[in-house]
Amino acid sequence: MAVVEIPGLVLSLALVLAAAKAGGYLAGKAHLPPVLGELGAGLLLGNLALAGVSRLDYLKTDPGIDLAARIAVILLLFHASVESTIGEMRRLGGPALLIALTGIAGSFAATWTVARLLLPDAAPLAQVFAAASLSATSVGVTARVFRDLGCAKSSSAHLILAAAVFDDVFALLILAVLGATGAIPVVLLKAAIFLVGGLAIGAFVSPRLLSVASRSMAIVLLTAALAFCFAMAWLSSLFGLAPIIGAFAAGVAVEEWHYKDFITRKEKTLDDLITPLASWVVPIFFVTIGIRTELSGLARPRVVMLAAALTAAALIGKQLCALGARSASATVDRIAVGLGMMPRGEVTLIFANLGLTLVAAGRPLVSADTFLALVVTVIATTIVTPVALKWRLSTARRRS
Repeated sequence: MAVVEIPGLVLSLALVLAAAKAGGYLAGKAHLPPVLGELGAGLLLGNLALAGVSRLDYLKTDPGIDLAARIAVILLLFHASVESTIGEMRRLGGPALLIALTGIAGSFAATWTVARLLLPDAAPLAQVFAAASLSATSVGVTARVFRDLGCAKSSSAHLILAAAVFDDVFALLILAVLGATGAIPVVLLKAAIFLVGGLAIGAFVSPRLLSVASRSMAIVLLTAALAFCFAMAWLSSLFGLAPIIGAFAAGVAVEEWHYKDFITRKEKTLDDLITPLASWVVPIFFVTIGIRTELSGLARPRVVMLAAALTAAALIGKQLCALGARSASATVDRIAVGLGMMPRGEVTLIFANLGLTLVAAGRPLVSADTFLALVVTVIATTIVTPVALKWRLSTARRRS
C-alpha cells in the first residue's frame, strides 16, 4: 500500500472538501440534490487539464484521497440504512419487495441489452456488471426529491423508499457475487450467511451496546454506533465480501428503541447525530468519483451514444415498478412509483468505482468510457426524476 504523506493529504483534503461544499451549495441553489454538485465539482477538478491546467491531476491517484473515499463510502452506506429497520421492511414487505424485484428485472434487462449491443467487444461479465450497476434506485436522492416536493409522508413515498432499500440489498448481494473471488454458489452462500448471521449478531449486539452508550453524552452514542459500523464492515471483509455490505447491515440492525434513553432526554435520533459527520465526510467519495471521470471521452460519439442509451434504458426499465405496485394500497400512485424509482446514485457509483479495479479477460471490468457513461446516467436520471415526479404529483392533485 502506498505511503500517505500527511502534508500532501491535508492539502488534498482541503481542495476536495472546498470543492464539495461549493458544488453542493450551487446545486442546492438550483434545487438539485447536493450529490450532483459534488460530482460536478469533482468533474471540474479532475478535468482541468482540458483547459491546460494539469497540476491537480495527481488527485486521480492520490493514496490519501483514495483512503478517505473508502472510509466515506462505508459511512455513506451506514447512514443510508440506519433509518431502515428490519421491522419497517417487514411491515411494508410484500408490495415493496415486488416493486423492487420488478424494477431490478426491468432495469437489468434494458441496460444489459444496451451493453450487449453497444459494448460488443467487452467481456460478458463486464456487460453484466454495467447492467447490474444500474439496477438500484438511490434511496438518498429519492428521499430528497419527496422532501423537496412536500410529499415525504405520503403512502407512495413510504412505499418507494422501502422498495429502494430492498433494491440496495439486492444490488449489494449482486456486488458481493461479482466483486468476490471464487465460485458463484460459494460466494452466494457466504453472502447469505453473512447477511443472516450478521443481522442476527447486529440485533444482539446493537441494543446492548447502544443502550449503555445512550445513558451518556451524544459523542459516546455516536462513537459506539460508528465502532459497531466499522466492526461489521471488518466482519464482512472476513467473509470475502465488500466492507460496505457490513456497513449497510449494521445500519439496518440499528433501531431507535436500542437507544431510547437518549431520544427521551435529547429528542434526537442516531440519524441526527450522524448527519453532521456524514455531510463532511461522504462528499469526499462523490468528488473523488468526479475526479476519476475523464470527460474527454465525451468527444467520442460512441461514448455519448452509450451514455444516452444507458440513460434511456435505466429510465424505461424502472417503469416496470408500476406493475409491482398493483399489490399495494389503492391510495398509492402507481405511475409515481415508477417515476420515483428512476434516480440512480450512490450504489451505481460504488459499482462503477469498484469495476475500475476488477479485471476480466485481462481488462478492467469497467473501462474509462463505460465509467463515464455510468456517471452521466447517474446525473441524467437524478435531474429527470424531480421534474417527472413534480409533473405527476401536480397532475394527480388537480384531478383529485
